[in-house]
Amino acid sequence: MLTGVVLMIRWRRTLYITVFGQFVSALGFSIIFPFLPLYVEQLGTHTLSVEFWAGMVYSAQALTMAVTAPIWGGLANRYGRKLMVERAMFGSAITMLLMAFAGSGEVLTLLRAAQGAVSGVISAASALIASVTPRDRTGYAIGLLQMGMWGGISVGPLVGGFIADTFGYQATFVVTAVLLALAGLLVWRSVEENFQPVTAVRSRQHGLTGEWRRILAAPGVALVYGLRLVNALGQSMLAPIAPLFIQALMPSGAHVATTTGLMTGLSSAAGVFSAVYLGRLGDRVGHRRVLTASALVAAIFYLPQPFVAEAWQLLALQVFTGAAIGGLTPTLSALLAGYTEPGEEGVVYGLDNSIVAGGRAIAPLLAGVIAAAFGYRGTLGAIALVFFGVAVLAFRRLPKRRPALQAQRAEA
Repeated sequence: MLTGVVLMIRWRRTLYITVFGQFVSALGFSIIFPFLPLYVEQLGTHTLSVEFWAGMVYSAQALTMAVTAPIWGGLANRYGRKLMVERAMFGSAITMLLMAFAGSGEVLTLLRAAQGAVSGVISAASALIASVTPRDRTGYAIGLLQMGMWGGISVGPLVGGFIADTFGYQATFVVTAVLLALAGLLVWRSVEENFQPVTAVRSRQHGLTGEWRRILAAPGVALVYGLRLVNALGQSMLAPIAPLFIQALMPSGAHVATTTGLMTGLSSAAGVFSAVYLGRLGDRVGHRRVLTASALVAAIFYLPQPFVAEAWQLLALQVFTGAAIGGLTPTLSALLAGYTEPGEEGVVYGLDNSIVAGGRAIAPLLAGVIAAAFGYRGTLGAIALVFFGVAVLAFRRLPKRRPALQAQRAEA
């Protein structure tokens, strides 16, 4: 009895500390997002156009993360998930600090690529939490972790705007580096992980690629990864066209940036509040049901967006969309935990992060192609179809019971 109480206190303590670290790291990352193209313009370039390198500073980070995330995930299973969280936070802090002293857009892009190779805070934190949380509380825990992330993303641009306007763009990178270093120190000093490399023998026998194949062969896992990719596309396709579409809705051109920031912030805030509730609801009624309903509601609220006539209409619909999307990430993460075995969290969420990063890299290109062919409104309609696809696949193809949980019950 006493041992059970101690374990419950320990996993909750680890959860709350990791959520706070996630909030701080997301706050730090989102501080710089709105100003990266402007910083590239300020630095200048020696080769191709400013516009090209302004796009590459986003894509380079996502591409290198997609390549390295599964490798870090495999190392997490061998050496511990806490170590991977520390690696991601301290590595990001160093690269962020170096970005403050970049001499050109090319150097900044290289540093962003290096950051993508050594970072991956979200997947490392998800693997850590999934490894210490009871399986029947995974939805709640991942939802809380999601709340920390979106909370930081909501606040970051406001903080970054103030710092950039007051002290300059370089100061935003220094502040971000300090925040990430502090978050890493907090995890290092406060989080306890009783790590046992349960897959060590199996990893030596089959290697990292063998682990990937075994995990992908488990019932439901490959489909969840596919849904994660489609979901990442749906969530990321709006960002490149949002300012331009809002500008088209506001002929005067006044307060376009403010309106875009407000829409992003309110949508993220709605996702913050819904993530914990929907994650906990999934623990009770089944994550498959919550995933299907969340994707369907997101699609329904995206359907009227191609027909809006005023910016406030788009903003209001995006708030409801954000609330629905808030249920997608925790339910997908909880399903991965349920479909796989304990001890595999590093590889599972490393692959997950790689897939999400790949979606984020593809989404701007896909959105641009659709916008060029069908206009901004056509892109919004395509996003609605993406979420409808998630709902249909989740309802029709996902197993109704989590295989890992079903096996545990049969063994009991």
